Amino acid sequence: MRRFLRPGHDPVRERLKRDLFQFNKTVEHGFPHQPSALGYSPSLRILAIGTRSGAIKLYGAPGVEFMGLHQENNAVTQIHLLPGQCQLVTLLDDNSLHLWSLKVKGGASELQEDESFTLRGPPGAAPSATQITVVLPHSSCELLYLGTESGNVFVVQLPAFRALEDRTISSDAVLQRLPEEARHRRVFEMVEALQEHPRDPNQILIGYSRGLVVIWDLQGSRVLYHFLSSQQLENIWWQRDGRLLVSCHSDGSYCQWPVSSEAQQPEPLRSLVPYGPFPCKAITRILWLTTRQGLPFTIFQGGMPRASYGDRHCISVIHDGQQTAFDFTSRVIGFTVLTEADPAATFDDPYALVVLAEEELVVIDLQTAGWPPVQLPYLASLHCSAITCSHHVSNIPLKLWERIIAAGSRQNAHFSTMEWPIDGGTSLTPAPPQRDLLLTGWVLPTGTRTARCGSGMPRVSACGCSTNSALCACSSPTRTPTRTSVPRARTSGPHSARWAPLTPTVMTPGWASRRSSSASTAATWLWQVLVLELNDEAAEQAVEQVEADLLQDQEGYRWKGHERLAARSGPVRFEPGFQPFVLVQCQPPAVVTSLALHSEWRLVAFGTSHGFGLFDHQQRRQVFVKCTLHPSDQLALEGPLSRVKSLKKSLRQSFRRMRRSRVSSRKRHPAGPPGEAQEGSAKAERPGLQNMELAPVQRKIEARSAEDSFTGFVRTLYFADTYLKDSSRHCPSLWAGTNGGTIYAFSLRVPPAERRMDEPVRAEQAKEIQLMHRAPVVGILVLDGHSVPLPEPLEVAHDLSKSPDMQGSHQLLVVSEEQFKVFTLPKVSAKLKLKLTALEGSRVRRVSVAHFGSRRAEDYGEHHLAVLTNLGDIQVVSLPLLKPQVRYSCIRREDVSGIASCVFTKYGQGFYLISPSEFERFSLSTKWLVEPRCLVDSAETKNHRPGNGAGPKKAPSRARNSGTQSDGEEKQPGLVMERALLSDERVLKEIQSTLEGDRGSGNWRSHRAAVGCSLSNGGAE
Repeated sequence: MRRFLRPGHDPVRERLKRDLFQFNKTVEHGFPHQPSALGYSPSLRILAIGTRSGAIKLYGAPGVEFMGLHQENNAVTQIHLLPGQCQLVTLLDDNSLHLWSLKVKGGASELQEDESFTLRGPPGAAPSATQITVVLPHSSCELLYLGTESGNVFVVQLPAFRALEDRTISSDAVLQRLPEEARHRRVFEMVEALQEHPRDPNQILIGYSRGLVVIWDLQGSRVLYHFLSSQQLENIWWQRDGRLLVSCHSDGSYCQWPVSSEAQQPEPLRSLVPYGPFPCKAITRILWLTTRQGLPFTIFQGGMPRASYGDRHCISVIHDGQQTAFDFTSRVIGFTVLTEADPAATFDDPYALVVLAEEELVVIDLQTAGWPPVQLPYLASLHCSAITCSHHVSNIPLKLWERIIAAGSRQNAHFSTMEWPIDGGTSLTPAPPQRDLLLTGWVLPTGTRTARCGSGMPRVSACGCSTNSALCACSSPTRTPTRTSVPRARTSGPHSARWAPLTPTVMTPGWASRRSSSASTAATWLWQVLVLELNDEAAEQAVEQVEADLLQDQEGYRWKGHERLAARSGPVRFEPGFQPFVLVQCQPPAVVTSLALHSEWRLVAFGTSHGFGLFDHQQRRQVFVKCTLHPSDQLALEGPLSRVKSLKKSLRQSFRRMRRSRVSSRKRHPAGPPGEAQEGSAKAERPGLQNMELAPVQRKIEARSAEDSFTGFVRTLYFADTYLKDSSRHCPSLWAGTNGGTIYAFSLRVPPAERRMDEPVRAEQAKEIQLMHRAPVVGILVLDGHSVPLPEPLEVAHDLSKSPDMQGSHQLLVVSEEQFKVFTLPKVSAKLKLKLTALEGSRVRRVSVAHFGSRRAEDYGEHHLAVLTNLGDIQVVSLPLLKPQVRYSCIRREDVSGIASCVFTKYGQGFYLISPSEFERFSLSTKWLVEPRCLVDSAETKNHRPGNGAGPKKAPSRARNSGTQSDGEEKQPGLVMERALLSDERVLKEIQSTLEGDRGSGNWRSHRAAVGCSLSNGGAE
């Protein structure tokens, strides 16, 4: 009976848990998924983006970021920021209006929704009567003019959203005030454009889809001017001085109309089809911006020839005889031009074009010759295609950090020197206490890898490298478009400047990195391993090729998959940054499934579904290879096209295990007479047992058969300096874990530095461990004499970590999908065990060691395991006692991509993909918490314009937060925007839910730390 009792409640430990652990979803890095609307405030210099999921995001200076989520989760179709106010109005696709405000609380601004409103028509009216098409905020910030599909313009009072019916501008009223000759020529239909007079707030312009444009006097309720076009109207622009109108139409033309008191119905001054005379697409929006030099900027969207450019997404810029069509590979959501912010200014003087596409944000410098792009400090898309791997590196040494940043700057030499023009607000985020890198790789013809720097706000791109140059099949000068070369326009016709790569063809599924003075990194690319080294200058060098045959000791196996690619012969030129110098190609050419790099020993370990090997990249020679194939692993030799067969077999075996477990449970619990059941229930109600807390009964873990497919699949690799052979001498070692629950341990002999190039590295298999339940091994860890995970050698050398205790006995922690198990070293005898699947019914997907510091005591901290399960839960397990500490619901169990992409940091934080272009950041620690904290003042008016690198750069003011937070001060819960990347294989999801039971994953709308709460990067809260 005693083994079923849980230990008593310890109030001291519970209080310590509150000081160590706290779950928060803090910020999202990357580009918003499925953007649907764009807005900009010239007075606040704030950019607003709305998405199809109902989220709105505001961006200003780097570090200034706000997020809000509508209750309805409908798509945001329009965003309008009120002039000079910290307020904005959003229109959703359900025809509802919402008013948002930036309010200062606790010294920081917060984005809050104030009011919502839905325009209602009279009883019995058609839905189109009040379907809003255009929203015009009046300069007084007290009125909203709403154009509808019925042709009526409704007036709503702010901030209460009260409809002013007496001020409605109906289509009948406009028709009665038109001259007789124009009254019967046009049917009004919907309102396409609403504009306020740039100089007179008592006049507004109303444009109807059939080509009628009127200037309406608000005080006199009369038509001052009207303009008739023969083509369907798309949009209209009013020049800053109010003397000229420019309208764009469905046939790809635009017209200029003078606004003069001499004639109420003037003829157009000019009508032009920019890309005629062939049939063209509609120009959906046009801007006519004046300059001090006299020649205006004409910027419009669309208008391309239907036959040759009908499927392109283009924005054209015409100025001073130069005409350029910027061609985007995704649909253009909207664009805006940054101009002189003062409404009383005589000229617009545009200086930047901001374009929001479905997959990227592009800012173009209009003041520099050639109109180069401006480098983004945020909103940089994480991908040019699907992200296949990610890796987080902490505590980068300063010198190495500076070299990486310098290499990235050389790669970005094609960007404009203009300062970031969207610089509203002030970031209050303290400077990050450490330098971190998030490495991402994606599917791309160039095999590109990017390092994103910054442990705080924001996270920007630091350096990129291309891995395709070492292989012949993936390097073609005609098929590798980049953003570094943007050809200019030809005045004779349309021109395209593409902003994204072509269709991806090659995967890049793995990263391994360790910090060292030489800054080595290894990247896997299908069946090859590239070892790269940081070089400050461009270099032309040959990449040495080494073949690793993982089946050299096996007979009777025949590879049925694809052939390996041929390596490029001869010298290859590489840009500054990480440059490959050696290529290891696995044979058979199967996908590399695991990778480990030890920069101090100059060794790289790699594993596939056939085995694993060790490579010495300093001597550029293979140390050893080990085949892990089981005789039944025939599917491992059929290549990547056999997923369906293996999936069917695994499902069949899963159902068989379920059937066996049901039969065995019936045998263990035979049905008895009713009297026995009543007697048992009576015993359970005894007073002595009522107050007793019982531990859950553990379920039996079904042992997996050795005949299961892919048992030799190498899941994890780990380097450690520990006691492997005997307890008197420690040595370097390599550990490997497979899909069949087997752990291989190899002792290594690494020559000293003075003889490193003369003597070879030697390896000898020392141990082999077979887990009884044969679950896949997902993590291996060695604990020192103080039960602390072994630190990285470079961290010890730079005093970033304490030296490991090599006097006491070491312990080995093996993490499988179903349990945690601690062994003593060097005898490898079982010491502790935690059966996760038996207790929770879940399986481990990701595991990492994290240091959790106390928010009260600066010098106190604990090392624990951060564990992610297949249900999307995150658990913290203590070391070395393997006791569960806390558990949080983080990712929805249906979000397979989010669970697979999760990455933990060493300080209790993590990232996972919530969309193909966006990482969600979360924190499990009370001490290490990164979230936006910023301030926007409506009285702040910035009339300066960004320079082009001549003067000093503007540095946003920062306030370091060193105060403490009281015990009663809690984070305010907020709504969380979660978007799961669900697979199209819906049948598999249903089967998965059947296998795992109906166990829910909790409320997936987890609490997010509210914007404006205090940050603590190393300080006490």
